[in-house]
Amino acid sequence: MLQDYIHAVENAEARRDRLTRQIEEVLPSWSMAPVVAALQAMRGVALVVAVTVVAEVGTSAGSPTLASQWPISARCPASIHPGIQSVAAASPKPGNTLARRVLIESAWT
Repeated sequence: MLQDYIHAVENAEARRDRLTRQIEEVLPSWSMAPVVAALQAMRGVALVVAVTVVAEVGTSAGSPTLASQWPISARCPASIHPGIQSVAAASPKPGNTLARRVLIESAWT
C-alpha cells in the first residue's frame, strides 16, 4: 500500500515537471510573456504562478473589474436594521478563485 502511494507521488511530480516544461516551451511565443517575466521579478512568484495569474487575470487588465480579481478580503459595515448599531460583516470574496489561491500560496513562500 505504501509503495502505491509513493508511485502516485512520483507520477504526480513527473506530470508537474512535464507540464512545466511545456509551459516553458510555449511561453516565448505568447504575447503576454513580458508580463509573466515582470511578475517573476516579485519575490515568491515563480513561472507557474506568474503564468496562472496572467492567464486568469491578464485578459481583463485595464478593465474596471480588475480590482475584483485580486485576493482582497475586507470587512465592511453592514446594517441589520436602520437605527441599530452596525456590525462588521465579512464580505464575500469576489473575483477569480484560482488567481487568489496561487497568489496566496506564492506569498507563503
